Amino acid sequence: MAYITRRKHPVGRRAPCHGMALGTAVLTGLMASSAGAYTLDEVSVQSPNTGEYKSDRLDTPKFTQPVSETPRTIQVINKQLMHDQQATTLTEALRNSPGVGTFYAGENGASTTGDSVYMRGFDSSSSIFVDGVRDLGAISRDTFNTEQVEVIKGPAGADYGRTAPTGSINLASKQAFLGELSAASLTGGTDGQKRLTLDLNRRLTDNLAGRLNLMAQDSDVAGRDTVNNSRWGIAPSLTLDLNDRGRLTFNFLHITQNNIPDGGVSTVGLPGYTTPDPAFPQISAAPKVDSENFYGAESDHDDADVDMATVLYEYDLTEHTRLHNTLRWGRTHQDYRLTAIMAVNANGSTDPADWTVRRLPNLKDQTNTILTNQTGLVTALDTGPVSHTLSYGVEVTREEIETSGLARPTVPDASLYDPNDNFYYGASKDGSSGEGTTDTVAGYLFDTLTFGEHWQLNGGVRLDRYKADYKSTTACTGGGRDPAACSGQAVGTVVPSVDSDSSDTLFNWKAGVLHKTTPWLNLYADYAVSHQPPGGENLQLSGSDRSADNSDYDPQKARTAEVGAKWKLAHNQLLVTTALYRTEVSDLVEQDPTDGNYYQTGEKRVQGVEVSVVGNITPDWNLSAGYTTMNATVEEGAAQSQDGGSRLSYTPKHAFTSWTTYHLPFDLTVGAGARYTGGLKRGRDGAVGTPDHTEGYWVADAMARYPLNRNVDLQLNVYNLFDEEYVAAINKSGYRYTPGTPRTALLSVNVHY
Repeated sequence: MAYITRRKHPVGRRAPCHGMALGTAVLTGLMASSAGAYTLDEVSVQSPNTGEYKSDRLDTPKFTQPVSETPRTIQVINKQLMHDQQATTLTEALRNSPGVGTFYAGENGASTTGDSVYMRGFDSSSSIFVDGVRDLGAISRDTFNTEQVEVIKGPAGADYGRTAPTGSINLASKQAFLGELSAASLTGGTDGQKRLTLDLNRRLTDNLAGRLNLMAQDSDVAGRDTVNNSRWGIAPSLTLDLNDRGRLTFNFLHITQNNIPDGGVSTVGLPGYTTPDPAFPQISAAPKVDSENFYGAESDHDDADVDMATVLYEYDLTEHTRLHNTLRWGRTHQDYRLTAIMAVNANGSTDPADWTVRRLPNLKDQTNTILTNQTGLVTALDTGPVSHTLSYGVEVTREEIETSGLARPTVPDASLYDPNDNFYYGASKDGSSGEGTTDTVAGYLFDTLTFGEHWQLNGGVRLDRYKADYKSTTACTGGGRDPAACSGQAVGTVVPSVDSDSSDTLFNWKAGVLHKTTPWLNLYADYAVSHQPPGGENLQLSGSDRSADNSDYDPQKARTAEVGAKWKLAHNQLLVTTALYRTEVSDLVEQDPTDGNYYQTGEKRVQGVEVSVVGNITPDWNLSAGYTTMNATVEEGAAQSQDGGSRLSYTPKHAFTSWTTYHLPFDLTVGAGARYTGGLKRGRDGAVGTPDHTEGYWVADAMARYPLNRNVDLQLNVYNLFDEEYVAAINKSGYRYTPGTPRTALLSVNVHY
């Protein structure tokens, strides 16, 4: 991340800049300690033609050691890699992490939106952070203001508090620095894709810097009728140097999103599809529907407004202790109407032209707000033969959620093969609502103990005291799922639904040992424990016995054991890592088949091997690649997958990703990559005749970039070179899927001064 730095490391008044990402001073670490010393690292400048894919440090000061010396599976996807791939969203950036992706398309008639990320067998959408602060809301996150994306696998409860059991994702924001940067990129492509970004940084005075990032995009979705992604964003930043000992930074981010969402395509004709109606067996042999079909309405929309204000303060209290404080207020408001589809109806006809699918509107009006203050210190000290690097602090957070209930209208069915979106439906409030508040006070202490030249111990504990309150009302529908309060009430009557609270103290911890076997090889072992309390995912408590969000249940527990190795090759420009891991998640809610009641007896396990390589093989040859194999199973409890097996749904058994670029002598940079995602099992429910799995697939991409002069270059990216047809995501019932993106191309003009 780019920072103003102390005078003890002199910084020139003007840094050279070449390319869209050029000239951004990257602080590779907050501190480095040796025999108790505490100093700042040098500033580095990257170039798109000779840029590095390897980032040595995480943005958060909770991780005080380099990635190569941290006993965890960690992947850093930096801005250079994202620039070369033209990855503009978090989901696109995460393709560089094997086995991480948006494989789930929603439950029954409900559809997912935004960054619905699965990692090592579990939904990790609730464990996304920006600058170490939880980021709430089911939106698609743009990377125009992102310095790097940090993927930390395994329980992250000791780092962040409540998290998904298999990891966390942190987006480090761009910040103002003492230097000059002017960069812009204009991109156009197939299917009406258009995007503009601007990145300006100025040294305003000797100790004040300002930066402005802008983004505007209006793009149809390749291979899909009607679906569109439109958004714009602005991110100003000011950084003030404080007497050579600290800095004060003010950041603000606003994004407005106006999308036409994708409710998916019918799975009729996909492998594994059979008739849902025995009276019409010919449906089993029905031809595949056009993957471009749009089954929604012209009134469908996914509108969101994101505002985030942050104050960062850092100050060197002594030569060996630094104070850091983050104050953040953030709010996300999302309003969408998304029309999904369900089962096929033959309508008594043997003619496929008469077959229809049921359309089901999904309506949402929700606001998430967070206010937090995080205060921490990093201290380096010696205690005889052992040196310590301590990171410790306290965090106080309030999170709020507000929802307004919307009456679900009745909409006409759609033709299976020739859907028509030429209709409009409104969405009126039905009087129901929901309000939730979660207050959390947390304290943490981490320590890295160094014994001589070869051994390090890394451990940490975190205590979170939380209290969550949630109240909601519902409008009676006359259906079987109405709450008991609806008994005898007229349809439309608003009655209490949930009135619940939950409080507890979570104790999360981690411990690791690292052996510096040689100057270029580190071996490690790690164990970590984390907890996910009721309502942890979205702050909405539940009154249902079958929901883990019921406040009567205990927090779910995750434990991960990992052993691995990290090699520093090519003069420390290339990092190769390998890890063998096992994660066990217990206290899951399961129904007892004997008495029909629900108990916390469920257990799931994910174990596997992960290998990755990132960095520079030579100064002109960059590489990022990874492979994972995951054996994800239900150990105790009912089968989760539709086929009745023990394997977890939405988890590929094998996944591979790769990307490489080479800078040729005549200044042409070429790149290519391939990705493989293994077949997925879908979730289990009462749907009949729909596919119970998806097939694995390979996708290949390529790029080329050539400078027209010292200030302008052209970049061409081509995706899905061989136009592979594949299923990117499938919903729980298997009624619908999200088609993979067909072959597309983007041409970018990058201007830099």
